[in-house]
Parts: sequence; structure tokens; C-alpha cells
Amino acid sequence: MVREMLISHDSEETRVALLEDRELVELYVERPKRSVVGNVYLGKVKDVLPGMQAAFLDIGLEKNAFLYVDEIVAREGESAGPQRRDIAGLLKPGQEILVQVLKDPMGTKGARVTTDVSLPGRFVVLMPFSEFVGVSRKLPEAERDRLHAAVAGHVPEGVGIIVRTVAQGVPEKEIVADLEFLLRLWKRVSHQATEALAPEIVYTEMDLALRFVRDVFSEEFARLVIDDKATYSKVVSFLKKASPGLVKRVSHYKEREPLFDARGLQATIEASMRRVVELPSGGYIAIDPTEALTAIDVNTGRFVGRKNLEDTIVRTNLEAVEEVARQLRLRDIGGIIVIDFIDMAEAPNRAEVTRRLAAALERDRTKTRVTEMSRLGLVEMTRKNVTDGLFNVLTEACPRCGGEGRVLSDVTRRIAVERRMRELLNSGRSSAYLFAVAPDTYDLLMAPGLNVVAGLKAETGKRVAIMPEEGLEPAEVRVVIEGKGGVLPRGLGKLRSR
Repeated sequence: MVREMLISHDSEETRVALLEDRELVELYVERPKRSVVGNVYLGKVKDVLPGMQAAFLDIGLEKNAFLYVDEIVAREGESAGPQRRDIAGLLKPGQEILVQVLKDPMGTKGARVTTDVSLPGRFVVLMPFSEFVGVSRKLPEAERDRLHAAVAGHVPEGVGIIVRTVAQGVPEKEIVADLEFLLRLWKRVSHQATEALAPEIVYTEMDLALRFVRDVFSEEFARLVIDDKATYSKVVSFLKKASPGLVKRVSHYKEREPLFDARGLQATIEASMRRVVELPSGGYIAIDPTEALTAIDVNTGRFVGRKNLEDTIVRTNLEAVEEVARQLRLRDIGGIIVIDFIDMAEAPNRAEVTRRLAAALERDRTKTRVTEMSRLGLVEMTRKNVTDGLFNVLTEACPRCGGEGRVLSDVTRRIAVERRMRELLNSGRSSAYLFAVAPDTYDLLMAPGLNVVAGLKAETGKRVAIMPEEGLEPAEVRVVIEGKGGVLPRGLGKLRSR
């Protein structure tokens, strides 16, 4: 498998794309209002809620941050065991506390924070409030032992670290240098926190481009292509210090055609915003995000199979497994996910689909957990939710339907508008009215055979005319003119006859 990373930057946004065999598998977008995940703030406790075992903190963002009791580091002398801890005994309103953002603000919710601050480096993650020294479980046992021995003697007392997967094969000298840099960084952050006035930011995480180079780019990638000179220089400068051997894999894209267009990624990005995703054999999956979870439905669609029904269903489900795993990464879907596979009669087939799903998710850098398939063909899973996801970054709720995905039918809209005009005619004292409605609604009311104007006149005994007006809501009615004494205002008769 050939892996590539593309970074495209302009004045409006930065995009990072991860490709596997030239296929887009992950895309991340950062705009001027960037993610705050990883930032460290000196916050002030606003409310302590014993009933929720949580507190709300002012950290200087639009919405107060949420701190759950289990995200509070045990203080000196306090056991960090499983016994129940009371938030009211740990925090008080007005108290200042150092926290780090775990999740960005999403919708109506503020950022999720923790007091267990960690500072990521190229090869290690420093945990100032822990004494745990560990190595990534993704590495072979022999390499884990080597790395643990390399860092164990360099970790100060009362501080913890985790050696990252990217440290595989890296000399001890480079790993220790990374650790020493993080120790100096933490010293500066701690000092700044003592000088700060809450709410105030005391540490800002790297921007998207550098963050991905630090956390993701490794020997597994064949190349890194960057289309912005300043970003290219910044990345190369970072790698010269952190991983000099990777510098030769970085190139500056200088062609006129935009980088993402040259790689044919735009069509895939546009498809990532559609509800329905086609499968190779003619089936499809439908992705529906809700407030509580994301539902993914698998359907055979145009695929009719060749042998028997069970074979057709199994093949569709197996194709869906690969596409679901890819879409979860591409769209960065997090939280609870329920996949409704097509019901299979044979238990071995259900087990195979579940196994293949777990295998496909192994390529996902984000932590996932999958349950067994139910008798109804449902698979429940969770995927760590850190950001709003690509769909919410690139789209916004439809102003017409308010994000519901549906609008009033033509018949419902016509009836609602007629009813509103009837109410205005019956409650008003004038004998003639000119109403304005949205252009589309006007066309509905004036459709041949409806005789809406004549019907309203017959019901109310008043003269009526209707005109189209841009800018009105689909079911909105505006009174433009009222006539007295049975005399129509000028032009009303002409409008009425349309």
C-alpha cells in the first residue's frame, strides 16, 4: 500500500489529505476559527453541579467548558482508585484551574476539558501529572522493550510519558532530545499559568499542518506534497530538527493546477457530503446523522445477484463493510454509530461480516469499539469523537428546512396559505385586499382549475388579489394593500385576473 499526505493551504483554509493507493481516506479542514483541541487554559469555575458530577468553566470561549469529575486528576494524598469522588469536594465556584481541551465545542455544547494535561511531541507524549511510563501497544514487543529501556532513565520523578508508535527504529538520542524539549515546554507553560489571569490561554497547540506532520507523517508515507511555500518551509524546518531522514520525502508543489484538482480529489470530497454512497455491485449505504447517533443503512439497491438471496445479501454486506470503514475515516464520524446490515439467515455469514468490519477498522487511527451483530443485523459501535467532523465543517443547516431534510409539500403549503388569507379576510374590516406570497407559492395558487381567488371572494364576500414577492417564506402571507368601501386600489383588478 502506497501512503501519501497532501497539504493545501491558502488564506481561507488549510486542508490535509491522507491517501492510500491514490484513494482519499482522510480529510481534515482548518479555517481561521481553528480547532482548540490540545490548547491549555487557565479557567475559572462558574458552576458546580453535584447532580451531574460535573462543572462548567469559563476558559474564554463563547460557551463554558464542561469538566466531568473523572477528568480531574487526583490531588496529592488522594487515592486515584475506583471509589466514588464528589465534584463538590473537588471544585468550588470562582476557583481557578488549569485544563486542556479534549473535544471542540459542538452545536449547543461547550468544549470538553480535562485537568490531566498532556503535551505531545514527535516521539513521546509528556504527562506532567502522571508517573506512568509506557510505549505504544502497536509496536512489536522487542521494540517496546528497547524504547522503554531507552527513556526510563531520563524521565524525572513525578512525570509520566508515553512513547509513540512513530518512535519505532528511532535512535535513543533523538527520543531523549524530544523528551527534554517537552520538559522545557512544560516548565514555560507552568510559569505562564502562575502569571495568567483566568480565563486565559497558556498553551496553543500547533496548527493543522504541523500537527499532522508531527503526529502522523512517518516512514510509512512515500511522500508529503505541500502547495504553499511558507507551509513547506515550516514543515521542512520542523522535520530537520525532529526527523531529518524524512525531509527528502517532502516536496513543494508549484504547478498552476490546484493540488487537490490534479489528484482528482474534489469529486470524492463532494461525494462525502451526500447521504447515499454507491457500492461496486449496485447496492448502496445511506448515512443519516442524528442528535444521538449516526445511523448507516445497507441496501441491495440495483444488485440482484446471481446465485441465491443469501449470497446476494452477504456480498452486499461485505462491500458495505469496506465502504462504511472508509466513510467513517473520511467524514470523521464520531460518537455512537449503528449499522443496519441486511439480515442474513446463516450465523457464519453474520460472524464473517462482523470480523471483516473489525479488520477494516484496524486501519483507522481513531479509537473504535464494535459489538457483535444482533439477530436483526444491527451492529453498534463507537468511534472517538474529537471534532465536529468533515460534514459539519463543510455544510450548514438548510435555511428552508432548518436541517430537517424535508420541506412542506406543495399541497400542505397551498392549504396553509389559503387558510392564512381566509383568517385575514374574516378578521379584517376592509372590503378589498392585495396579498403577497412567495413566487413559488403564487404559482401554486394560480394553477389552472384551482380558482383560489374566486373561492376566497365567495366565502368572505370581499375582493381579493394576489401578487408574487421575492424574499417571503414559502408559507408566508403579507398584506400589501387594504381597500375601503368596496373600491379596489389601482392595479388590484389586473393582479386578480392573473
